Amino acid sequence: MTAIPALPSLPEHRLSIVIPLYNEELCVAPMVERVHECLADYPWPWELIFVDDGSRDDTLKAIHKAIVERGSHIRCVELARNFKQTAAMQAGIDAAEGDVIVTLDGDLQNDPVDIPRMVARLLNEDLDLVAGWRKNRQDGLWLRKIPSRIANRLIGRVTGLRLHDYGCSLKAFRGEVIKSVRLYGEMHRFIPAWLATVTSPRRIDEEPVSHHPRTLGESKYGISRTFRVILDLLSVYFFLRFRDRPGHFFGGAGLALIAAGSGILGYMAILKLLGESIGSRPLLMLGFFVLLGGLQCILTGVLAENLSRVYLGGGGNGGSYVRRYRKGNSLESSWHQGQQHPESIKQ
Repeated sequence: MTAIPALPSLPEHRLSIVIPLYNEELCVAPMVERVHECLADYPWPWELIFVDDGSRDDTLKAIHKAIVERGSHIRCVELARNFKQTAAMQAGIDAAEGDVIVTLDGDLQNDPVDIPRMVARLLNEDLDLVAGWRKNRQDGLWLRKIPSRIANRLIGRVTGLRLHDYGCSLKAFRGEVIKSVRLYGEMHRFIPAWLATVTSPRRIDEEPVSHHPRTLGESKYGISRTFRVILDLLSVYFFLRFRDRPGHFFGGAGLALIAAGSGILGYMAILKLLGESIGSRPLLMLGFFVLLGGLQCILTGVLAENLSRVYLGGGGNGGSYVRRYRKGNSLESSWHQGQQHPESIKQ
């Protein structure tokens, strides 16, 4: 692991660290130890939130053991089943109470040693997001690095927000900003693009971070993820431009189809008036179905507009996950008090 440097100057804040886990029982204890080691002299209160994403091994037991051994500043959010990384990350963000929220993977490839430096940049430079950049990535070339580079370039071109590494889970957010967007599907890699819809791209930057090879557990990533990224990118392209006005997208397509269908049927009407038989002409059927398709697009746009307003105005978590509540699993948290300013922030 990277040596621990001196802490940078940090303005007053509370820090929440969110780590989604799925079948990572071997990584829990080393991650807890590393976080406490890296934040041993942290000057402000912090909490550590693990999200158990429906693990089938003993990940949940390992988390509760850490809570017993270390204290209630470690919290556990247990999901009812495996909702995938994005929903787990959203659940952790919802549970976080800090002014600054940091997310990272639980496989020990991200190093918590980078957290204070990223938080310092976020607060001292008045940013809303500092994204990690794995400049020296310790992954396989063909299965991880090359697909990731292709995906990063595609995402940058489509979204217009140029970052070197969209896929790095180590990110530092201003709490009120990240809580203003909703994550679902597999959209965690597009967080910078989503954030650019609620804040200025000038308040988004990146920071080179450490990256280590996986030594415990098994990777959940494969080449198939690249194809899912492409499909998600199409969704991002649509939602970033038409999320609050889907009627414009469907309406534009509908008007084009109606114009084409009307033109075809108008042409057939002229032929009919000239005495030609058009009953068996394939063009007549084509014009009819194109016109009908245009009308359906217009109606779809109207329905999409109504659904968009219901969803955007309804609040809640958008149905991206279901949390499991157990007796003794309190929503209230305590904070690991900083070493230099133990009395500076009221609980």
